[in-house]
Amino acid sequence: MLKRTTNIFKGLIKIISLSVVILGVQLPGSADAQTHDGTPASVPAKDETGDDGEISTILTPANKNAFFDNKAQYTFEVKNTTPNDQIGKVSYRVTTETGKFLREDSIKVRIGKKSAEKYNFEIPANGVGFYKLSFIINVSDYDDTIKKVFGIRPEQIVSQYQKPADFEVFWQTVKDELAKVPPKFKVVGIPKMDEDNRRVYAIEMQSLGNMMIRGWMTMPKTHNKNRKFSVLLGLPGYQVALNPLMGLDDDLVIITLNVRGQGNSRGPVDTRRDEFIFYHIEDKNKYVMRGVIADCLRAVDFICAQPDLRHDQILVSGGSMGGFLAVATASLDKRVRLCSAQNPILCDIRNLVGEVKWPISDITKYVATQPGLTMNKVLDNLDYFDVKNFATNLTCPTIMGIGLLDPFAPPNNEYAAYNNIKPSKRIMVFKDLGHEISIAYKELEGRWMRDTFALF
Repeated sequence: MLKRTTNIFKGLIKIISLSVVILGVQLPGSADAQTHDGTPASVPAKDETGDDGEISTILTPANKNAFFDNKAQYTFEVKNTTPNDQIGKVSYRVTTETGKFLREDSIKVRIGKKSAEKYNFEIPANGVGFYKLSFIINVSDYDDTIKKVFGIRPEQIVSQYQKPADFEVFWQTVKDELAKVPPKFKVVGIPKMDEDNRRVYAIEMQSLGNMMIRGWMTMPKTHNKNRKFSVLLGLPGYQVALNPLMGLDDDLVIITLNVRGQGNSRGPVDTRRDEFIFYHIEDKNKYVMRGVIADCLRAVDFICAQPDLRHDQILVSGGSMGGFLAVATASLDKRVRLCSAQNPILCDIRNLVGEVKWPISDITKYVATQPGLTMNKVLDNLDYFDVKNFATNLTCPTIMGIGLLDPFAPPNNEYAAYNNIKPSKRIMVFKDLGHEISIAYKELEGRWMRDTFALF
């Protein structure tokens, strides 16, 4: 079963692992990832006779997730295969997630020719939270910096910012407004896109503000007219156009939704990429994410209106903005049975200020162009769209995946949301990844869904 599940869910990374396409740019640090991912960084060297050799380093945390109770513990190994002694120092530097300097230290080192040395470090931290760590080596023929993040008792992270008192009232109003909009569901077969095992349908529905949104549905071919299928609802990353996902499952329908302003749902909302995040952000009742979340709720309505789908077996899944939408959808609509969120953005939003460039930089620039608008007013509005606030109302089993080197969804913020989830939950932490997750997460998601829905 594991091999089959792996094949089935390998294609779902297109929805969920949006490490690069979230902003359409190379992520910070990806160009020199070999010095950041735990694999040896090395540089060739030659002596006067021309003999080859190299210097390589490996940084290993004492805990596989780089989580510690009080002090971080690392082993820094230096291998010197050159014919020269390497003399210099190894040092470390620790800052907060916002870059505030905390401490640094160094030791003198001498690595003999064609030999290796290991150095153990205990690094004090300043209590619960995540910290940025740089290890620097400066020796005769080699200089390098390795950047990591470690956590101190992350399960105790709690945001100091509270949920708005009228949070539930605000979202109940949205759901009431959506209920009054005729859905106008439309399903059109696209035979030219069919594959041997699946049929492709273009889907359409009317959402909040009478806005038409679109997406895709792929369904296994079957001769059993009474067959009902479990459903994966895939939600999009930031400004990502989702296409049909085929999959190998013969018992699962896959729906990919393009929310307003994205993919084939562009229309009245047709912004440039960097403008979408702050579209009408000055008014929480007009903010684009209010409508986007309503679009996801309407997609659940669509599922529950289809007689050949299992209305009690719905998994919502997405990465980046899709992870944000997965939590919001499952929180607001109890018809969702399972929730899977990877690297969700907009977690503990007030604490993103000073911690990340995107989306705060784009929002700040917009605020500066609007007379009378302040960042405090914007943050008051964004409290209604914070993942940590949705998380308190989750009632379905939930899994989350995060990267400790994520420049858009830092681990402090991710844990502030995750720790607010009360029901059955699990988090997979990838200490050497940024805004992405690995295939191991997709394999877990596949097994988890099939076990829960009894798809054997």
